[in-house]
Amino acid sequence: MVIDKIALVLAIIGALNWGGIGLFGFDTVAFLCGGQMAVLSRIIYALVGLAGLWCITLLFQNGEERHAHHTA
Repeated sequence: MVIDKIALVLAIIGALNWGGIGLFGFDTVAFLCGGQMAVLSRIIYALVGLAGLWCITLLFQNGEERHAHHTA
């Protein structure tokens, strides 16, 4: 399903951003969007958080549901 892929991409972006913070102390989203408290940064952070919550649902899909999404 398209929303699953969008959620996964956003979760990956968030994971890479957190990896950059943890390894290098560099917040790419804040750098690109004008700081952590900038409106665009906060929107991206919120979307990444919602995507992470959506990805939790992917953990509970059984094989038949995943197969149905791939063939649809």
